Amino acid sequence: MNCHWIDRCKTYHAVEKQHGVDHLNPNPDFQGNNPSIHIIVKDIKNSTSSSIEWDVRACQSFLEEEGKWQKLRPGQKIPS
Repeated sequence: MNCHWIDRCKTYHAVEKQHGVDHLNPNPDFQGNNPSIHIIVKDIKNSTSSSIEWDVRACQSFLEEEGKWQKLRPGQKIPS
């Protein structure tokens, strides 16, 4: 959430799509080097279904910008 590129990142855009959330940017223009997406399949309690959790875990283009998420979405909860 503290990556300088998050609002321009094509990989993060794909993760937003999988989560069904509003995009930070409808047309990202930055492709990070060697991004790593962590995918977790979780059983849904009291159901025979599963859910899938997607997270960008690493990227060689990561450039720290403390507070980037708060700048983009002031007052909103940071995704976890």
